[in-house]
Amino acid sequence: MRLHVCAVGRLRAGPERDLTDDYYTRFDRTGRPLGLGPVVEIEVEDKKNLGMSAEAVLLDRAIPNGALIATLDERGRVMSSPEFAEQLARWRDGGRQDVAFVIGGADGIDPALRARADFSLSFGKMVWPHMLVRVMLAEQIYRAATILGGGPYHRS
Repeated sequence: MRLHVCAVGRLRAGPERDLTDDYYTRFDRTGRPLGLGPVVEIEVEDKKNLGMSAEAVLLDRAIPNGALIATLDERGRVMSSPEFAEQLARWRDGGRQDVAFVIGGADGIDPALRARADFSLSFGKMVWPHMLVRVMLAEQIYRAATILGGGPYHRS
């Protein structure tokens, strides 16, 4: 099952980029034998600063046809790491080919795009910077693969 991270903004060189790349590299090694991966990042930019609705149009174009849409949103479901791993496994085992994790810009995700989502995930009630959410998602994707693979990375 391919994972797509469709996000507003460019993750440039620096600590966030380094961490994200490291987790995706680890995930690729761990997830492939489990039928997970690769992760593809699709970055979009609203260069005219037209706001959430313009970002939603760009994000919508970035989502692969037929992909399950999973938004990252403060109103989404709060899950433990094992629950997230189980959710990925359910999608995979249900025959899902593509899952698109959608991360909005500084103002979040346009309500119309949010309403189309099949699933919404929250990293808690706090609001996180969208660039940091990308690192956190990358780590949780890798952690999910290690949980599903029975690896030692996650300890409950």
